[in-house]
Amino acid sequence: MSKSRELQLHIEQLEEIRSILNAMKNLAFMVLYKISRLQPFQSQVVAHIENSAATFLGVYPNVIIQTHSALPIYIVIGSERGFCGDFNEQLLDNLANQPDAEIIAIGSRLIGKLENYSYNVLATLSGANVEEDVSQVVEKLFEQFEKLPENQTFIALYHDYPNDTITRRQVLPLQIPAKPSNKPLELNLPPEHFFASLLKQYLLAAVQEILYLSLLTENRRRLQHLDGAVQHLDNQTQNLYRKSQTFRQEEITEEIEVILLGSAEF
Repeated sequence: MSKSRELQLHIEQLEEIRSILNAMKNLAFMVLYKISRLQPFQSQVVAHIENSAATFLGVYPNVIIQTHSALPIYIVIGSERGFCGDFNEQLLDNLANQPDAEIIAIGSRLIGKLENYSYNVLATLSGANVEEDVSQVVEKLFEQFEKLPENQTFIALYHDYPNDTITRRQVLPLQIPAKPSNKPLELNLPPEHFFASLLKQYLLAAVQEILYLSLLTENRRRLQHLDGAVQHLDNQTQNLYRKSQTFRQEEITEEIEVILLGSAEF
């Protein structure tokens, strides 16, 4: 096989890889676009619940809040897919000073890194690929909560958005200052029951918000990573195309010379 043909086959392979990477890049862009529209509304829901809790505690400052465990359980939110650099390693390394930390790991790519660490893994869950998966992840996570003793302290460990910093955020117990108020609240439940229900709603909303933030950062990283990979393939393809053209010209020249030599013999 001629060198130009070999290079042409290589170019075709690179173009096929580029097509796949470009499709993945487009998917990351769509996920980023959709969640960037949903996340602000979810954050508003969390802020509203926090405001309601602060108002409630201002009226019922002595409501009974059970003591939570001293050692927290970390909800570590990694990625379900790759092409996002050291996204997962950064999360696990963040707990380096707590080698025996108890964690719930979310995301298949994150789970695949756990064998290199000594953390006490309580549960592993598949993560979200797209925004429609988030509710399923929340449901599975709450199933794990029900298996654990009551009054646990939960801290989410995740990549925040838009600054892409590793963030530790305590989701339970709720840490929020009370808003002093003299106005009574009309409740249909005893204050303790109402606050317990409010905390459950807060945990649900906060976890969903955090998953959105993590998925935003993950897909922005993936978009940047894949964009760089596609650009590299384009440059490589152009270089190979120029080489292929050069070899082809040389081959044509050789073919012409052979023809001329053959005709000269006659």
